Amino acid sequence: MHIAIQGFEGSFHQIAVQKYFGKQHTIEACASFPELVRKVKNGEAGVDGGMMAIENSIAGSILPNYSLLKNSGLHIMGELYLQINQQLMVLPGQAIEDIREVHSHPMALLQCMDFLAQYPQIKLVETEDTALSAKHVRQKKLKATAAIAGQLAAELFELDIIAPNIHTAKNNYTRFLAISRNGVEAPADANKSSVYFQTSNERGSLAKVLTKIAAEGINLSKIQSFPIPAREWHYYFHADMEFDTLAHFQQALKKITPLTEHLTVLGIYKKGKTHN
Repeated sequence: MHIAIQGFEGSFHQIAVQKYFGKQHTIEACASFPELVRKVKNGEAGVDGGMMAIENSIAGSILPNYSLLKNSGLHIMGELYLQINQQLMVLPGQAIEDIREVHSHPMALLQCMDFLAQYPQIKLVETEDTALSAKHVRQKKLKATAAIAGQLAAELFELDIIAPNIHTAKNNYTRFLAISRNGVEAPADANKSSVYFQTSNERGSLAKVLTKIAAEGINLSKIQSFPIPAREWHYYFHADMEFDTLAHFQQALKKITPLTEHLTVLGIYKKGKTHN
């Protein structure tokens, strides 16, 4: 498969692709999430599917991506949770004492600030992407310059990791969704689903839906509200539901559908594994 990602070769999105689809699949690098969604939806450049970050355990939900997904008509095939491990990498032969600048995405620099504070003489340079920073160090043969990126970037661009796992928070995970333009049949062992629904603006309407979900023994692992454009103070909701059997989920759908104005199932899939 040819999978669209946001970012560049060697990025954490590509690591997620390899963990979910396997290393034999190729990637289509996209400059933005809207470009990723467009290419998956239209099948541009031979794209078969996409891998899109949706939330982070520290930074929270990537709200624009929820709206992109809802408005695109795309489907969720599955998910995975990837631990974000940041590495300090340089051209072979360089040591930490040689470094005068560190290049990376602003968020990656922030995640590694406790480590970087030990070297006040090093200048921090913000860039648009972690993996692209590593690529530039290699292509431009930047001595006295390090990049912060994932291990895959070091492997692809033949850089040495001189300080591994320099991020401050060791419990930093990003949830990724595997998406496609065509719906896929729910696996027999499916135990999670993502849906969008809208309720009336009457007192207790949302509570009625949530009560029905709970009554079926379903865990609501995520609920996120979004304003409806052109309808002041009206909202729709994204919900992730975890269940024991597909029958439980189908029974819950049957009970909550009459209580909603609109309900769309984005995908029924197996709960994602956590990868280091």
